Amino acid sequence: MSSVSLCGADGIPYRCEVEWGMNEPRRIDLGSWPRREAFELFRGFGFPYFNLTADVDVGPLREAVRARGTSFTVALVYVLARAANEVPELRQRMRGEGVVEHAAVHPSITVLADDGTFRFVTLRYENGFGHFAADAKLRIERARRVASLWSEPDRDDLLFMTAIPWVAFTGMVHPVPLDPPDSVPRIAWGKYRDVGRRLAMPLNVQAHHALVDGVHVGRFFGCVERLLASPDEALGAAA
Repeated sequence: MSSVSLCGADGIPYRCEVEWGMNEPRRIDLGSWPRREAFELFRGFGFPYFNLTADVDVGPLREAVRARGTSFTVALVYVLARAANEVPELRQRMRGEGVVEHAAVHPSITVLADDGTFRFVTLRYENGFGHFAADAKLRIERARRVASLWSEPDRDDLLFMTAIPWVAFTGMVHPVPLDPPDSVPRIAWGKYRDVGRRLAMPLNVQAHHALVDGVHVGRFFGCVERLLASPDEALGAAA
């Protein structure tokens, strides 16, 4: 294990513990993969994606971030990334004719720039909300000022995330390239509102059906709901 100084494509340096040789994704043996038949079926579809939208209760998370004085958006992104990383199928990606599984995937979010357009910014997911939040703040602030739309292109160890905070939507379809098809999951959330005793927020997931089924998205939602209900578990105890 070695500690090295790294610099992201957006120019922000960070230090990272690296175990050399462990950063390459695991290649899945299609010959023994139980999902092989479903993979072959759905990857041949013209539009091989499905999406699901459901409300989640963000009331406890909002109260927790208010008490901590931290960003609701950054905390939510961390929760969603943590939940997605707990579902192996959401870490799998198609590469050519094969499939790989990443050890970890990182949120790539959209942020509004100073000129009213948006930018992509990749946030480095790691266990430990404090480090994640500090790094995210720097990256988001810089992304708002740079001229380029892109943060780190040509990576597939990502989770594409976006917010539509003006609309309590009930469904959403994300734009995706189809040739070749993109297998990075898309996650979106909308405007939260009071529903009874809950602060309900729409959460949407779109995934490539050759890799992900409804049961896997269900596990993701279950993990999200557990973490949102217990912010101290999700973010660590407040200082």
